[in-house]
Amino acid sequence: MAPLENLQVYQLAMEIAEDIWAFVINWNYFAQDTLGKQLVRAADSVAANISEGFGRFFYKENRQFCYYSRGSLSEVKTWLTKAHNRRLIDDESFDAFIKKIDTLSVKLNNYIKSIGKNR
Repeated sequence: MAPLENLQVYQLAMEIAEDIWAFVINWNYFAQDTLGKQLVRAADSVAANISEGFGRFFYKENRQFCYYSRGSLSEVKTWLTKAHNRRLIDDESFDAFIKKIDTLSVKLNNYIKSIGKNR
């Protein structure tokens, strides 16, 4: 089995979380404390759950943690939409985030389908 860091799905999840952090860190305190913390936690949770599932070494558990990751990714999309609606994220940045999230969503679904296939 390849190391976790070699998985594209993990790499992209890490990248998205770091990009979101870099964005939120520039918001004012109120925006950070209310919406920002939720957004960062959800984004961090995507890669963290992929990692935790990968470390379990049991296909069923790995798949389950990837389902949690997929739920967190959906939550990220909601928080980004709220931030965009509240004018904390400009149109161009929002569109770029959504494009990356949609790409990750496809990769994550494909990864989930592949878990346990190469026994």
